[in-house]
Amino acid sequence: MKSRRTLLIRTGHGSAGAAAVPGLPESSASAESASSVAVAVQAAQVAAAAVPVLEPVRPVIPPPPVHPPAVPAPSSPETSSTIGAAPAFQPLFADAPSLNWSGPGDSWTDAWAAQRAVPAAPPAAPPAVVDPGAGPRAADGSELPLTARDIELIRASLAIVEPVADRATAHFYALLFLQHPEVRSLFPAAMDVQRDRLFRALLAAARGAEDPGALRTRLAALGRGHRRYGTLTGHYAPVGECLVQALARYAGGRWDADTELAWRRAYRLISTIMIEAAEEAARTSPPWWQGEVVRHERRTRDVAVLTVRPDQAYPFRAGQYCSLETPWWPRVWRHYSFASAPRPDGLLTFHVKAVQAGWVSNALVHRAAPGDVVRLGAATGTMTVDHTAGADLLCLGGGTGIAPIRALVEEAAEYGTAGRSVEVFYGARSTVELYEWDALRELAGRVPGLTVRPVLSGTGPAGGLLTGELPEVVGRFGPWPDREAVLSGPPAMVRRGVGVLLAAGLPAERIRHDLVGELAAG
Repeated sequence: MKSRRTLLIRTGHGSAGAAAVPGLPESSASAESASSVAVAVQAAQVAAAAVPVLEPVRPVIPPPPVHPPAVPAPSSPETSSTIGAAPAFQPLFADAPSLNWSGPGDSWTDAWAAQRAVPAAPPAAPPAVVDPGAGPRAADGSELPLTARDIELIRASLAIVEPVADRATAHFYALLFLQHPEVRSLFPAAMDVQRDRLFRALLAAARGAEDPGALRTRLAALGRGHRRYGTLTGHYAPVGECLVQALARYAGGRWDADTELAWRRAYRLISTIMIEAAEEAARTSPPWWQGEVVRHERRTRDVAVLTVRPDQAYPFRAGQYCSLETPWWPRVWRHYSFASAPRPDGLLTFHVKAVQAGWVSNALVHRAAPGDVVRLGAATGTMTVDHTAGADLLCLGGGTGIAPIRALVEEAAEYGTAGRSVEVFYGARSTVELYEWDALRELAGRVPGLTVRPVLSGTGPAGGLLTGELPEVVGRFGPWPDREAVLSGPPAMVRRGVGVLLAAGLPAERIRHDLVGELAAG
């Protein structure tokens, strides 16, 4: 007879700002693209080892202003006659008297009210209890990591489910929404992409890395990031139960009491890390920020540069990215890198390219205008640079991937070691798509040691510029054994670039990227 043990997880008040529901729409390719369930197999070593993550030494960078800057309404931005002038507007936020303030009649409430009903709060979970069948425990009562047998059972069951992954994930969400309708409003209206992400994440977990420190960092980031969906700690238990039921249905003869126990223990370990990270973050920061679009510039037909003013101080580092949600597509978030280093006025800049069938990107490029309001998740990402180390930088930016490269160049110019060399390769298919070339060239004229090399990969006239695929062109200028490299752009370009740099002698630990392109698609 199959085990029917119940997964009980405590509900903490600190998570009222929302912890994460595994499987919610999280765009990530990088570390963040995996869903909260995604890393089930490797969570074993994480919970037991609790490997500390060492923070790199960072320069002292002036923090953003405590209060939102008083930015006057600017005149309409310069635009081409073919694109048209942006309308005049009045700033939405004169000040921010309280955290993420909104109320009846304000523009933010009006923008969301018709599209997003407030979900009913789930019933409080019973106090945490120890499940006697949950698995072996240490002398202090903490649960021990998964055994080799547990991992074997999880991988074996996933191998059976893989050929019918579409049906298994559809069944999981059907169970979740039927048994717990209060969570449906936390998901996007269209679930086709979300269903695919869940099982891809489960497979990635079964084949995942063996680094418990990196895994703990990844799970904690997911726990903090998923707060923006409005989910609560109490949602974890129903998600876990529905996941187990769906796996049991489609794992066939490979599902037994031992397999169920392995999955329940893995899910408990994952959820504990994520809940604790979310509750800790809720003590010091909001789940999301409101941001008013104060400038919208069309650089090409499909690329726009947006300047956004958050309603309160927004901490971030050059090289990081954040998720954006628009009022036109509620519950759909996409990731975009910051295109400038932290500024004294607190404004944020993003480069957005409208992609085919991209809901958020098309809304931001073709529909957004000054005065519109978006939501911003917390800054995240590992593509930051330690400017005290003094290593020369090698930067590869393809398309709108030049955005975080520009931010890093600005930060390096202000805080970098004297005499540091920064080499930037900026790739695009045509000269029109090198929309940031003039600004980078002007910056290179003011910053000693900065060199910018534009590269064209298309078939049009090159005008004396370098030609070829960006990674191969960088390889021709190598080797680069003493550099620290950062790469940003289309995922295929980043992967090829990493291969070229490794072959050119650059150690893997000196190569940074976040593959944000996979997250931002759409």
